[in-house]
Amino acid sequence: MHGIGVLCGLGAGVWLGAAEAPTKLVNTGLSPFAISLCMVAGVFTARWSLPTLIKGTRSVFTDLGENKHLIPIAILAGMLWGVANTLTVFAIRDVGLAIAFPLWNTNSLVGIFWGRVLFGELKGASTKNVAKVLLGALAIVGAAIMLGFSTIQSGGSHAQHAFGGILAAAGASLLWGTMYVPYRKAYVSGMSPLSFVTIFTVGELGTVLALVLALDGGTHAAVFHSPEVGHMLFWLFSGGFVWVVGDIFQQYATKYLGIGRGIPLSNTNQLWGLAWGALVFGELAHADSTHRLLVVFGSVVMIFGALAVSTAIATEREHTSINQSLLRECDRYRLDYDRVQRAYAGEGQPLGNNTREWWDYVIVAGAVVVFIWLGLKARVPTLEMNYGWVFVLSAIMVLAVGICGWILWNRTRFS
Repeated sequence: MHGIGVLCGLGAGVWLGAAEAPTKLVNTGLSPFAISLCMVAGVFTARWSLPTLIKGTRSVFTDLGENKHLIPIAILAGMLWGVANTLTVFAIRDVGLAIAFPLWNTNSLVGIFWGRVLFGELKGASTKNVAKVLLGALAIVGAAIMLGFSTIQSGGSHAQHAFGGILAAAGASLLWGTMYVPYRKAYVSGMSPLSFVTIFTVGELGTVLALVLALDGGTHAAVFHSPEVGHMLFWLFSGGFVWVVGDIFQQYATKYLGIGRGIPLSNTNQLWGLAWGALVFGELAHADSTHRLLVVFGSVVMIFGALAVSTAIATEREHTSINQSLLRECDRYRLDYDRVQRAYAGEGQPLGNNTREWWDYVIVAGAVVVFIWLGLKARVPTLEMNYGWVFVLSAIMVLAVGICGWILWNRTRFS
């Protein structure tokens, strides 16, 4: 299962990196709160339609019924995501996509901490594995600092807002790193990521809507009344939808590798964020050679740090420690240990009846209709883009989802 987790982590990086590209629309004048709300609306649509398409609602709700104790935890996790996503839009506005991505990807450090403290990850690990994790974590921190200073010293259009952008990215890092605790708790309870995200998204949408009402003009906010918003909705919805595809793969990576390994691997999304920012939007086109060197070198260092952490394959002693986490959850919530253990290993049988109900088709058709309707209203954004690179990066996304989806279906049936 380690190999499946690695592939899912890499696939997640490709899609999570692309998901932030539509947030460049913040440069068109829309507020970060409006951008985040529109994206989360797309996230909500995807988090219901994709699990329904893959497994059906009966299986999803049967899974939720087996793990009622996780429902409020999932909503809390969604609230953390909603705030973190809003902060990323501020970060992109203030320091740019190519810089913001590596900064908030320090969430892997937060994840390593929580994984060790709460779930016994790395407990009993070999000295070599501990060294890989610690040195990889230090590399990630060093790269983040390097990228932060390169932003401040670059003298570019974002320099005057660099400090605020760095703080926003750091806040997103802290919240996203903590958000994986409820996810991990769900996995050691035997819950499928596809089931968890359907409740998770309730917290996302509710929180971002509350932020708009409280901080962006209430019911008079431009997102509810401006005719220009309608022309941008398709792109922001699409960004949210793309994010969910990457997030699903990321959660399977976290399930099979653990927080401390899964998050750093999926954080290769910073490479793809850099690719979209630099190749498609030309963020580094007017940067001097020193600035470009710092950005590229910092990104490379962060990638090697993440890979070092992810290649620390768990030993038998560490698996014993993780198994104790499963036993603890089963004792606390009176769960069937055999069922939980099989589900955690990707060997669980689908819950409920796999037969599609009529409302499953309604949910999926409704999502398709929404995207068609928004697409008919959409306008091409007034942003300079290199469409050749858009095609290349999009082709890589299709290849990644095909490989990861096929392997997950054949090996685990998305359990």
